[in-house]
Amino acid sequence: MAKRRLGILISGRGSNMASLVEASRAADCPYEVVLVASDKPAAAGLGWAAEQGIATFAQSPKGMPKAEYEAAIDAALRDAGVEAIALAGYMRLLSDDFVARWRGRIVNIHPSLLPKYKGLDTHARALAAGDATAGCSVHIVTEELDGGALLGQAQVPVLPGDTADSLAARVLEQEHRLYPQTVAAWLRGAETAAHSS
Repeated sequence: MAKRRLGILISGRGSNMASLVEASRAADCPYEVVLVASDKPAAAGLGWAAEQGIATFAQSPKGMPKAEYEAAIDAALRDAGVEAIALAGYMRLLSDDFVARWRGRIVNIHPSLLPKYKGLDTHARALAAGDATAGCSVHIVTEELDGGALLGQAQVPVLPGDTADSLAARVLEQEHRLYPQTVAAWLRGAETAAHSS
């Protein structure tokens, strides 16, 4: 069975992107990463992806209308034959129009146990609330911020003396495990659905 063509959007070092790429090398992985794109031309993850032989695309949105910027990203994804998109530390909100064009084909990993703590500062908010557990969630991207259907979650205990940084580091370890597994399961499910319809 042909592997599904995955595009990944990043804004920084791309550690979740790297975990997806590493997992894609397994013979039974249902996807291959064909493009890594970023809103930050200096993003460290772009250099790593290029070293792995993966095509990269960077477009700074500075001074551009959002629609024009997203059209450039969209064109790069389509030119690469991308079938599904994984957001991996991509720090820009996608417009409703972009989400609609890729409806049901974009996933994101978020550093909280959704529906708790949508948006930013998730670890500090979990600590401030006195939560006993924190974690991460993989979800389908919809027009609602961090509001799409959940595909998978991983929990970590909040330890005495945790700071936002120490908690974030432990959650990130789980992100690197959860994201490749969940994306693979999601794409296998999509493939099965396509064959049965």
